[in-house]
Amino acid sequence: MSSENTAATVDRMVEIRWHARGGQGAKTAAMFLAEAVLDIGMFGQGFPEYGPERRGAPMRGFTRISGEPIRRHCMIERPGFVVVLDPTLLDSPAAGVTAGTDKDTVFVINTSESPATIREKLGVKGATVHTVDAMGIALDTIGRPIPNMPMIGALLAVKDVMSVDDLKNALVNRLSSKFSQAIIDGNLAAVDRAFKELVSE
Repeated sequence: MSSENTAATVDRMVEIRWHARGGQGAKTAAMFLAEAVLDIGMFGQGFPEYGPERRGAPMRGFTRISGEPIRRHCMIERPGFVVVLDPTLLDSPAAGVTAGTDKDTVFVINTSESPATIREKLGVKGATVHTVDAMGIALDTIGRPIPNMPMIGALLAVKDVMSVDDLKNALVNRLSSKFSQAIIDGNLAAVDRAFKELVSE
């Protein structure tokens, strides 16, 4: 899919809520995806939920993507997509993974368990559940337990807000001045694998 066609497919604002623990890269993912869509002529907004977060504590991030200027700046309470980087959050009611969701919500969960098993844990009816072993992919390709980039790749398999090639170009552009080629190549491979290895119901 070309960049021009991708922008045309987003006729309504896409709202994504990220759930993770501090240090897993949800803030980076939320902001990176919002910045990446700017490269293909779309509008993006990404930010974390600020608070007394610390490494390992539950936190949330938010991304909005639209073909039109975004004038909403509040947190996302009724997400169209929920991306969970840490599956242990599914067992914590306080994490609020299912808060504000309904039958039209799409869940993308980092886990090696099946969508059916995760659906039972979530207790959601009608919503769509996808799973991907993003942690395993990250360890294989990047060598670090940071599943954020694989989860973006998995998300693109669910919602074509941009092509994988456009995402990879954005990765190269933003990482090339900060990281080694090995780390860049690892992230590119992680995105590819997660896109291909997503498990759907």
